[in-house]
Order: sequence, then structure tokens, then C-alpha cells
Amino acid sequence: MKRLIEKTKRRNRRKKSIRGKISGTAERPRITVFRSNKHLYVQVINDAEGRTLLSVSSQSGDTKGLRPNVADAGKLGEVLGVRMKDAKITSAVFDRNGYLFHGVVKAVADGARKAGISF
Repeated sequence: MKRLIEKTKRRNRRKKSIRGKISGTAERPRITVFRSNKHLYVQVINDAEGRTLLSVSSQSGDTKGLRPNVADAGKLGEVLGVRMKDAKITSAVFDRNGYLFHGVVKAVADGARKAGISF
């Protein structure tokens, strides 16, 4: 149990460091990813106003049933990119939320890039 607590503390320390350096604006909102063992959640946030502009998850809508693996994370990223294009958002900053930029997190970013969003 102590190992999991230490792992969470390390992730939170990385998350705090990252969030001190990046921030989302109206022109370039922040895309943040949260992954659990069962689901993926991605939000597009305008930090200047403190508002969530868009959100996509593997729990609701047309993306329901997607698993937190690399293939499904790419699909989730593409859906996010299409919704961002519909909302006239073409560029953003990517917040990996303390996770390593590898695997599922990288697949979400690559899916959004494939849909035409620039980071």
C-alpha cells in the first residue's frame, strides 16, 4: 500500500510542476488527460476564465465503451480533435497531468494531432 501512496505523491509532484509552467487561454486552451484503470477522460480548459470548454470520456456519448488502451485512446483523441474543430479551436497546449508522455497519453495527443489540432 505504501508503494501506491508514494507513486501517487510522485505523480502529484510532477503535476504541480507542469501546471506551474503551462496555462490555457481562450486562444490556446489546455488539453488535460486523466486515466483510470477503467476509463479515460480528456478536457479542454480555458484557465483564464476557469471554464471547461469541451470534455470527452470513455464513459458517455458516442465514445462509450472505449477501453483505456492505446488503440481506443487514439480514437478518443480523434473525437476530441473533431469536436475542437467544430468549436473553432485549432491550437492548444497539452497537459499530461503528471503521467509519462508514453502509451495511452501519447495516443490521445497523436489522435488530436491527426484530427488537425496543433500543440
